[in-house]
Formats: sequence, C-alpha cells, structure tokens
Amino acid sequence: MTRVHTRIDSPMGVLTLVADTEGRLTGLYMENQRHRPAEETFGPEDPTPFPRVVEELGEYFANERTDFTVPLALHGTAFQRSVWDELREIPYGEQITYGELAARLGNPSASRAVGLANGKNPVGVIVPCHRVVGAGGSLTGYGGGLDRKRRLLDFESGTTLF
Repeated sequence: MTRVHTRIDSPMGVLTLVADTEGRLTGLYMENQRHRPAEETFGPEDPTPFPRVVEELGEYFANERTDFTVPLALHGTAFQRSVWDELREIPYGEQITYGELAARLGNPSASRAVGLANGKNPVGVIVPCHRVVGAGGSLTGYGGGLDRKRRLLDFESGTTLF
C-alpha cells in the first residue's frame, strides 16, 4: 500500500500524520512514541490529503471539538480493530479501565489483551486510547508517554488548556 505523510506542530509536540492513497488516515504518531513504525513506511512527504485532519486536530486542541470525523483506515488484527472501534465509543472527558473495556467487548478477563491492543493504536488522540486507565484510575501504558496521557486527560476534563 502506498502512503504519504506530513508533520505538524501541536501542543503534544510534532505529530506525524500518515494517509493511504485514498486520503484515509492510517497513522498519527507522536515523537518518541512506542510502537512507532519505521519512517520509511510512511511514504513520501505530501501534505495534500491532510487539511481536514489538521483542521479537526486544531479544533480539538482549541477546545472546539470533542469528536473526529476524518476517514480512517486502521490496519491490525480483528481483535485490535474491535478494541480501537470501542475506544471511539468512550465519550470525550470520560475514562474507563482496561477491565471495563474488556467487558464492553464481551470478554471481561481479557484486560491484558485489551491493554496490548490499546497500546498498538495507530491513530492516538483521534482514536482516544488515552481515555483508558488502570484499575482505580491509575495512569498506565500510553504509547505517547504518561506525561502526554495526563495532559490529554486533564485537558478533556477541563482542568487545563493547551
């Protein structure tokens, strides 16, 4: 599959956006993100397919948008895609635990597998994996780093602005 990418500045640092030839977002990666694919898989730099993504991210960080409508093409296993689909159902400003997410998927004992799939989310922020926390609300496992996860959660709760 041919892909293109661009980089944008954001309150979370430089974000790398990756899209397929149909203009669907396949990746949104932060600097130093765990599970970040190799740069050569992003394809050539081309900002053409990204105006809508850039606009919606700008609105989100300006506290003017609570959900995203950009077309996505997420590639992963069937289980990973089911986790990522369920993440999109978590309302803005709310948090759930890995166990609750596993239960929503019909397998309450799969919290560890849910956590692994959550960590492989290729489109952070837009697919809000940051809204999943450990038991008791503890901050655990965020590919972009726990500091970024805390900032996103605080932002969505209205505690801080970017």
